[in-house]
Amino acid sequence: MKKFSFFVLIITFCVGSQAQQAKGSDRMFLPSDTFWGYAQFDIAPPHNEIDPNLCRSDAGKFGGVNAPCNAFARYMLSGLLEARPFGRGPFRRFMLFGEPRFLFGKNIPQTLYTWSFDAIGVEHSWGAAIYLGKGFEMHAIGVRKYFGTRRW
Repeated sequence: MKKFSFFVLIITFCVGSQAQQAKGSDRMFLPSDTFWGYAQFDIAPPHNEIDPNLCRSDAGKFGGVNAPCNAFARYMLSGLLEARPFGRGPFRRFMLFGEPRFLFGKNIPQTLYTWSFDAIGVEHSWGAAIYLGKGFEMHAIGVRKYFGTRRW
């Protein structure tokens, strides 16, 4: 029984030492949590290709498998990077963000399905935002609501 109690005590101290401590003195410029983001890789199975709206959906009617427009993606590499450069002061709610999407593939709906990794192009959005509170952010032309836990 003593060994078990000792084991529970050690586990408790280990877990307690990993608990997040409150940050009392964040830096004014480029705090430790300046950057946040993710990267994602998607594969679309046949008959579910990603459409970046570069070709008409009936492109197969204009040449079949040799149609000149075959920019329907099989693969997408995307991500999001947010930078919050100020840790304290009136600008701490200011944020810059970028969201690129790289598209790859060579497919034509209902006509040609390949696993080709040909580059199609890149889509990107970027901008600035201000955190309003309670999970809301104001962007240049819209408002976004977040769920879950992040810096705020």
